[in-house]
Amino acid sequence: MAEPDYGTMSDHEATALRGYLLKGGFVSFDDFRDDSRNGVMGWATFEQQMKRGIPNARFIDLDPSFPIFHSFFEINTFNIIPQAYDNNRAILRGLLEDNDPKMRMLAMINFNPDISDFWELANDFCLVSQDNETNKLGVNSVIYALTH
Repeated sequence: MAEPDYGTMSDHEATALRGYLLKGGFVSFDDFRDDSRNGVMGWATFEQQMKRGIPNARFIDLDPSFPIFHSFFEINTFNIIPQAYDNNRAILRGLLEDNDPKMRMLAMINFNPDISDFWELANDFCLVSQDNETNKLGVNSVIYALTH
Protein backbone atom coordinates (compact mmCIF):
# COMPACT_ATOMS: atom_id res chain seq x y z
CA MET A 1 0.00 0.00 0.00
CA ALA A 2 1.46 3.31 -1.03
CA GLU A 3 1.20 6.61 0.83
CA PRO A 4 -0.63 5.31 3.91
CA ASP A 5 -0.03 8.65 5.62
CA TYR A 6 -3.01 9.98 3.66
CA GLY A 7 -5.18 6.94 4.31
CA THR A 8 -8.13 6.61 6.60
CA MET A 9 -10.12 3.50 7.37
CA SER A 10 -13.75 3.09 8.23
CA ASP A 11 -14.61 0.89 11.20
CA HIS A 12 -15.54 -1.87 8.75
CA GLU A 13 -12.21 -1.57 6.90
CA ALA A 14 -10.24 -1.59 10.17
CA THR A 15 -12.05 -4.76 11.26
CA ALA A 16 -11.48 -6.35 7.84
CA LEU A 17 -7.75 -5.54 7.93
CA ARG A 18 -7.46 -7.08 11.38
CA GLY A 19 -9.27 -10.22 10.22
CA TYR A 20 -7.09 -10.50 7.12
CA LEU A 21 -3.84 -10.16 9.05
CA LEU A 22 -4.85 -12.54 11.84
CA LYS A 23 -5.91 -15.21 9.31
CA GLY A 24 -2.40 -15.27 7.87
CA GLY A 25 -2.39 -12.18 5.67
CA PHE A 26 0.60 -9.93 5.04
CA VAL A 27 0.69 -6.32 3.92
CA SER A 28 3.50 -4.00 2.88
CA PHE A 29 3.36 -0.23 3.31
CA ASP A 30 5.63 2.11 1.37
CA ASP A 31 6.16 5.70 0.26
CA PHE A 32 5.42 7.85 3.26
CA ARG A 33 7.29 10.16 5.56
CA ASP A 34 6.84 13.01 8.01
CA ASP A 35 6.67 16.16 5.90
CA SER A 36 6.35 19.29 8.00
CA ARG A 37 6.37 21.46 4.86
CA ASN A 38 2.97 20.07 3.96
CA GLY A 39 1.76 19.52 7.52
CA VAL A 40 1.79 15.75 7.01
CA MET A 41 2.68 13.72 10.07
CA GLY A 42 3.09 10.47 8.22
CA TRP A 43 4.06 8.09 11.00
CA ALA A 44 1.50 9.42 13.50
CA THR A 45 -1.31 9.17 10.95
CA PHE A 46 -0.28 5.67 9.88
CA GLU A 47 0.04 4.40 13.45
CA GLN A 48 -3.30 5.89 14.48
CA GLN A 49 -5.08 4.22 11.57
CA MET A 50 -3.38 0.84 12.11
CA LYS A 51 -4.26 0.83 15.80
CA ARG A 52 -7.92 1.12 14.85
CA GLY A 53 -7.66 -2.40 13.44
CA ILE A 54 -4.93 -3.75 15.74
CA PRO A 55 -5.30 -1.76 18.98
CA ASN A 56 -2.31 -3.33 20.74
CA ALA A 57 0.02 -2.98 17.73
CA ARG A 58 3.64 -2.20 18.47
CA PHE A 59 5.92 -1.49 15.54
CA ILE A 60 9.54 -2.54 15.80
CA ASP A 61 12.51 -1.25 13.87
CA LEU A 62 13.93 -4.08 11.82
CA ASP A 63 17.57 -4.84 11.25
CA PRO A 64 19.09 -6.95 8.48
CA SER A 65 19.07 -10.09 10.65
CA PHE A 66 15.26 -10.38 10.47
CA PRO A 67 14.11 -13.45 8.44
CA ILE A 68 12.31 -11.44 5.73
CA PHE A 69 15.69 -10.18 4.52
CA HIS A 70 16.89 -13.76 3.99
CA SER A 71 13.79 -15.45 2.58
CA PHE A 72 15.23 -15.59 -0.97
CA PHE A 73 17.97 -13.02 -1.52
CA GLU A 74 20.51 -12.26 1.18
CA ILE A 75 20.07 -8.64 2.25
CA ASN A 76 22.66 -7.89 4.90
CA THR A 77 22.54 -4.11 4.84
CA PHE A 78 19.92 -1.45 4.25
CA ASN A 79 22.45 0.61 2.32
CA ILE A 80 21.05 -1.04 -0.80
CA ILE A 81 17.88 1.05 -0.50
CA PRO A 82 18.23 4.06 -2.80
CA GLN A 83 16.60 7.35 -1.95
CA ALA A 84 15.10 8.92 -5.06
CA TYR A 85 13.90 12.09 -3.32
CA ASP A 86 13.75 11.37 0.40
CA ASN A 87 16.39 13.10 2.45
CA ASN A 88 16.12 10.98 5.57
CA ARG A 89 17.43 7.47 6.02
CA ALA A 90 15.14 4.57 5.28
CA ILE A 91 13.51 3.03 8.35
CA LEU A 92 12.13 -0.46 7.95
CA ARG A 93 9.63 -1.49 10.58
CA GLY A 94 7.51 -4.53 11.20
CA LEU A 95 4.28 -5.42 12.91
CA LEU A 96 4.60 -8.88 14.41
CA GLU A 97 1.93 -11.32 15.47
CA ASP A 98 1.21 -10.84 19.18
CA ASN A 99 4.04 -8.26 19.17
CA ASP A 100 6.42 -11.20 19.54
CA PRO A 101 9.75 -11.09 17.65
CA LYS A 102 9.64 -14.89 17.31
CA MET A 103 6.26 -14.81 15.58
CA ARG A 104 5.24 -14.07 11.98
CA MET A 105 5.44 -10.59 10.54
CA LEU A 106 2.02 -9.23 9.66
CA ALA A 107 3.15 -5.98 8.05
CA MET A 108 6.35 -4.60 6.57
CA ILE A 109 6.56 -0.83 6.78
CA ASN A 110 9.04 1.11 4.65
CA PHE A 111 9.13 4.53 6.29
CA ASN A 112 10.94 7.36 4.45
CA PRO A 113 11.87 5.60 1.21
CA ASP A 114 9.73 5.17 -1.85
CA ILE A 115 10.91 1.70 -2.80
CA SER A 116 7.88 1.03 -4.99
CA ASP A 117 8.83 4.02 -7.12
CA PHE A 118 11.81 2.04 -8.35
CA TRP A 119 9.52 -0.89 -9.19
CA GLU A 120 6.86 1.07 -11.05
CA LEU A 121 9.18 3.37 -12.98
CA ALA A 122 12.10 1.04 -13.57
CA ASN A 123 12.16 1.67 -17.32
CA ASP A 124 11.92 5.44 -16.97
CA PHE A 125 14.59 6.75 -14.64
CA CYS A 126 16.31 4.14 -12.50
CA LEU A 127 19.73 2.70 -12.85
CA VAL A 128 19.78 -1.03 -13.36
CA SER A 129 21.73 -1.60 -10.14
CA GLN A 130 19.13 0.31 -8.09
CA ASP A 131 16.29 -1.64 -9.68
CA ASN A 132 18.03 -4.92 -8.92
CA GLU A 133 18.55 -4.03 -5.29
CA THR A 134 15.00 -2.82 -4.68
CA ASN A 135 13.63 -5.82 -6.56
CA LYS A 136 15.45 -8.07 -4.09
CA LEU A 137 13.51 -6.50 -1.25
CA GLY A 138 10.25 -6.95 -3.15
CA VAL A 139 10.93 -10.59 -3.97
CA ASN A 140 11.90 -11.30 -0.37
CA SER A 141 8.66 -9.73 0.86
CA VAL A 142 6.56 -11.90 -1.46
CA ILE A 143 8.47 -15.10 -0.59
CA TYR A 144 8.24 -14.33 3.13
CA ALA A 145 4.51 -13.67 2.89
CA LEU A 146 3.93 -16.96 1.05
CA THR A 147 6.00 -19.06 3.42
CA HIS A 148 5.19 -17.63 6.85
